[in-house]
Amino acid sequence: QVQLVESGGGLVQAGDSLRLSCAASERTFSSRTMGWFRQAPGKEREFVAFINWTGGSTYYADSVKGRFTISRDNAKNTVYLQMNSLKPEDTAVYYCAAGLYPTTSASRYAYWGQGTQVTVSS
Repeated sequence: QVQLVESGGGLVQAGDSLRLSCAASERTFSSRTMGWFRQAPGKEREFVAFINWTGGSTYYADSVKGRFTISRDNAKNTVYLQMNSLKPEDTAVYYCAAGLYPTTSASRYAYWGQGTQVTVSS
């Protein structure tokens, strides 16, 4: 069982930056694809970014491309999401997830964190 704990959310103004962290409990973290998803009030959960187990392959949703960067430190069992130039439409609960294969599909990720709130004011 993989336990994931997100941190780093908060209330910021448009144009600010935040870095989210997701710490994993499992030793096999380094073999897993890690993804970030978000869910805004009244909307479905949507894909944000994923990174493969080596960190050599990343992929982003068009809405965050060029502003967000996903990275990982396998020695620390942690994945990060650096969010720059934040916009009010980025407001959501952000979730990290662990899976076996790089994919944008939430259903393919077996383990999820509890989420961290990001609120961007205009």
